[in-house]
Amino acid sequence: MPLHYPRYKKKDYEVMEEWKVDALLRQYGIAHEGDIHEKRAYAIGTFLWPDQI
Repeated sequence: MPLHYPRYKKKDYEVMEEWKVDALLRQYGIAHEGDIHEKRAYAIGTFLWPDQI
């Protein structure tokens, strides 16, 4: 597991391709089922601070 949070902004997650979201979540040991919109929302909620959302 990486030591730091990913350095993406909200708009980066909103346009990120599904394979990249899957790879990012897998890198942090997170298994998340769902469509691309659910995965993006999960990544945003997981990796961004509240003031970044």
